[in-house]
Amino acid sequence: MNDIKFTIKKVDIRNAAHQTVILFLQRKTLPDDVPYKPDHGHWWIAYDESGKPVGFGGLVRSIQFSDTGYLCRAGVLGGYTGHGLQKRLIEVRLRKAKELGWNWLITDTTDNPASSNSLINCGFKLYEPSSPWAFKNSLYWKRKIDQDAVQRRGSKKKKACAVLP
Repeated sequence: MNDIKFTIKKVDIRNAAHQTVILFLQRKTLPDDVPYKPDHGHWWIAYDESGKPVGFGGLVRSIQFSDTGYLCRAGVLGGYTGHGLQKRLIEVRLRKAKELGWNWLITDTTDNPASSNSLINCGFKLYEPSSPWAFKNSLYWKRKIDQDAVQRRGSKKKKACAVLP
């Protein structure tokens, strides 16, 4: 497998061009879903070496909990999967959630083993929310953000999603 280098950039969602790219990527990577409008929260676009947008990820504050972020959307174009990009997109959102002082991250997946495995590899655990918000067959994930852990792990060898335990 070729080693592709990616750049992940936090984008200004007030920029219509960034919104257009995120909506395009959502339609390509999640064709059966209604696109999530990227008009609030924090969003990142991943680019390949040529500057082509190949992935995206979004983070918003949970509507249920004030100390919790929600990984609202993410996707990687088919030809670019298998290079750890999904995990890197989770990592940048974990860092942002820590920066915002949030204590938890939550998300959901539906019929998506690849994303579920990325979440597991990044320390997320399955849970049953008291008020499920997605589909009947959706899986719900949460991760505690240990605000002190980043400093403790700073000198350890970094693994995928090892930024926060």
